[in-house]
Amino acid sequence: MEFDTSTSFAVIADIHGNADALSAVLSDIDAHGIATILNLGDHFSGPLAAAETARLLEIREMISIRGNNDRWLIEQARAQMGASDVAACDQLRPQDFDWLRRLPATRSFGQSVFMCHGTPDSDTTYWLETVLGDGTVAPNSREQIEAAGAGVDCQLILCGHTHLARMVRLRDGRVIVNPGSVGLPAYDDDAPVPHVVATGSSEARYCIVQSVNGTWDVTFRAVPYDTARMSQLARDAGRLEWARAVATGWL
Repeated sequence: MEFDTSTSFAVIADIHGNADALSAVLSDIDAHGIATILNLGDHFSGPLAAAETARLLEIREMISIRGNNDRWLIEQARAQMGASDVAACDQLRPQDFDWLRRLPATRSFGQSVFMCHGTPDSDTTYWLETVLGDGTVAPNSREQIEAAGAGVDCQLILCGHTHLARMVRLRDGRVIVNPGSVGLPAYDDDAPVPHVVATGSSEARYCIVQSVNGTWDVTFRAVPYDTARMSQLARDAGRLEWARAVATGWL
């Protein structure tokens, strides 16, 4: 599938069941008159509003791939899932799981755009960042970033997973963009070592992209919305770390 990259398109990722953040982003996209949305996955996992998120995605045409949490929802038995995947699993309908099963891990569009969740070869690997032995999350080296992108010929490469909005230009002119997270501005993880990713603000994030005179024009958007309902859902589920993350962007 190909689309006209001279026309602006939106890139979203990592909704994580935050229906109110997704609604705010979709309204902002509509306000900019943008018709095409590229969606990099991790749609539902979390103690928020997976069912509502599924309904919003159901009625909105997007070009979508799956993320690591999406894959776990369709590959693992409920008893094997982590708490956030279980929370989503218990809200979703059979047709929502069928939709996840149909999503590819990566997608490319002619010579222009390549979509992945983590890296081209892994939906659980950080691409633009790395986790040091002490848990510090630091920018990855240019050499490591370029090595992970070897063999991807598209000029624009889109990734998510780290929830950190960032753009990197490679020495050969290719551009890698992470739009940030729509619905989860902070989280912790224990792989490869315990670490925290925190953006420090509660806004719902995405980006707008357009090809202008042979270069990629990328505008990162941070959309404010009322976080109270989603934060309360997390609190009601006993997930205080999610409640803080959604409300503040910190853990």
